[in-house]
Amino acid sequence: MTSKALIGMPTHLPIRVPRHSADADLNALVTGRTESLFAGDISANSSKLLDQISGRRILVVGGGGSIGSATTALLTRFQPAAIHVIDHSENYLAELVRNLRGRREGIPDGLDFRTFPLDYGSPITARLLADVRAYDAVLNFAALKHVRSEKDIFSLLQMIDTNLVRHARFKETLKRHGHASIYFAVSTDKAANPTSLMGASKRLMEDLIFAIGAPENGRTTSARFANVAFSNGSLLQNFGVRLAARQPIAVPRDTRRYFVTQAEAAEICLLTAFLAPDRHIVFPHMEAEVHLQPLEDIATRFLAQFGFEPEFYDHEEQARNAVDSAAAQDRWPVLLTPLDTSGEKPYEEFLGHGEKAVEIGLASIAALRHVPTPAVDRHLFERLDELVNNPSSATGKEEVVRIFADVLANFRHIETGRNLDQRL
Repeated sequence: MTSKALIGMPTHLPIRVPRHSADADLNALVTGRTESLFAGDISANSSKLLDQISGRRILVVGGGGSIGSATTALLTRFQPAAIHVIDHSENYLAELVRNLRGRREGIPDGLDFRTFPLDYGSPITARLLADVRAYDAVLNFAALKHVRSEKDIFSLLQMIDTNLVRHARFKETLKRHGHASIYFAVSTDKAANPTSLMGASKRLMEDLIFAIGAPENGRTTSARFANVAFSNGSLLQNFGVRLAARQPIAVPRDTRRYFVTQAEAAEICLLTAFLAPDRHIVFPHMEAEVHLQPLEDIATRFLAQFGFEPEFYDHEEQARNAVDSAAAQDRWPVLLTPLDTSGEKPYEEFLGHGEKAVEIGLASIAALRHVPTPAVDRHLFERLDELVNNPSSATGKEEVVRIFADVLANFRHIETGRNLDQRL
């Protein structure tokens, strides 16, 4: 996505876009891979995927975002009868259509492809689901996914509404109208032993999808995976945007992260939705010694792709003021920040306490069988609905932490009093 962000930048900027600055090159410099980790499983199981997808009616929710759009594009290869896409962003949907139509293969003839600029938990979406012929499969990517969303009670309640309250309402509507014998919703590695309210909300979402509106004789699955390189709103996408704006780039100091490309994320989602067993949560086979990437190193390699060396700073004002002088010497300011924001997890993991990995017949991914929390028995989702939708309900962040901790034994919230809006 970074190369796209740089296209069309003002010509007076001293940015040298190399001839080979395509997304594939940028992905390779981040992951160290030129081939997908999951392509082998996609190829080996192509006939099974075709059997599961061909002729099916599929609804993709949040399908205009990075992972949703990549998954939608991959789905078109397997001959579905219909792909309908819901996303609240008109701009995302417009770009999705342009991208699919602009590909060499375009949109396959005979595919019923439609987009709807809707909020997936709205009454209008409920009306759509009441009016259309039943969808065979629903893939849900809608979420607020940033730890920064816990910065204040209003942002936090919106995250709870998007990730949980509307999701529960959506699942109930699907069941009422006979949709989705196959249901998939994306989770996150931060759901394993969560330290942020975002991670906790996604762990509770895992409970929700298996308990509320689960299709009878159907299959419900989820996936936890790592950072998606150059996805919308990500740190890596931000590198290109900052460069084009003549601003410093920033990375947290001494921090390593797992990365998959957007294409790899789509492959994980397809393998999970259509091949993983019911009530399982999939995660990639990734080893710390091989796949953990230092963010400082990624920033250095990224800048080298555009002809610059990094110039490291500890103070934001100094980094901002250094852009012109550094750029004149083929250098670029990189602000190193402490990893000290509320909820920020210093490491990544896919399995939580009490969860056990199992093999599911795929070489590149493993899974865990969902272990329910007491959330449903303690009527957590009804309580959250009241919290979100009753304007007179007084609450603060501390109360939300207590509510989540009441049902999540592994939840250890990290509160530092700092949030990502307070830094570059």
